[in-house]
Amino acid sequence: MKLGIALGSGSARGWAHIGVLRALTEMGVKPDIICGTSIGAFVGAAYANDDLDRLEAWVRTLTWQKVVGFFDMGARGGLIKGEKLMHFFSNHFVDHDIHDLPLAFACVATDLLSGREIWLRDGSVADAVRASIALPGLFSPQIRDERLLVDGGLVNPVPVSLCRAMGADVVIAVDLGSEIMGRRFKPAGVQLPQRSGWRQRIGQIFGAPGEAHVETAEGPSLLDVIAGSLNIMQVRIARSRLAGEPADVLIAPRLGHVGLFDYHRSEEGVEEGHEAVRVMQPAILRALERN
Repeated sequence: MKLGIALGSGSARGWAHIGVLRALTEMGVKPDIICGTSIGAFVGAAYANDDLDRLEAWVRTLTWQKVVGFFDMGARGGLIKGEKLMHFFSNHFVDHDIHDLPLAFACVATDLLSGREIWLRDGSVADAVRASIALPGLFSPQIRDERLLVDGGLVNPVPVSLCRAMGADVVIAVDLGSEIMGRRFKPAGVQLPQRSGWRQRIGQIFGAPGEAHVETAEGPSLLDVIAGSLNIMQVRIARSRLAGEPADVLIAPRLGHVGLFDYHRSEEGVEEGHEAVRVMQPAILRALERN
């Protein structure tokens, strides 16, 4: 029997994947295959290279100021070029060929021109992850094999099908979007903290840290509009894909309170992921016993 884990998309909510993987390890559950989409690819690649300890130690140090420091603002293709983040990732965690990883790994991206789902199963790990996390409008697309690739969450937010294609007999999937559709804007008139210079500009674009979905007299921030639209799209696509390609076990951390760029709230995400596995532990054990 081969066990696969499919880690779904969800931006900052993806730190819950760390808690999920930790809890599964505590249960003695070790996957043979790990697949990811977007932030699921980011965490999955680190796990596949046995770098989860280092990744968790790093994310627990993140503050809003450190997160903003990775924003290399661009004008073509996306607000963020993503080069700073991926340079840090490849230098500190994974910079190998996918086939050299200790654990079978693959991730999902989307061909921007054709709309096709692209499975990245060879070549540079960092390049594959960079393509999978290229959230449209925010991160600039990644050019790979003469394709223009963007976030895999546009076509396959929870990559159960990729796990199956790689030979998984049992698939445990992690869906980060189970609660996000119920989020609402707060009433108009809520005041954001005052900033100056570049911090004010960042605040105008992305909204205040820890205050996602706050509406001011001028209306929601750019991030709120993009995040809300992407949430609707990815939740509906995920539900459709999971109905046709169900996982043996679906783990759904409660993350509706975590915003798109709340990467500094890693402790909450990790804990929610751990708790979600605890709730689903009987189902996980039954699925493994049946196979």
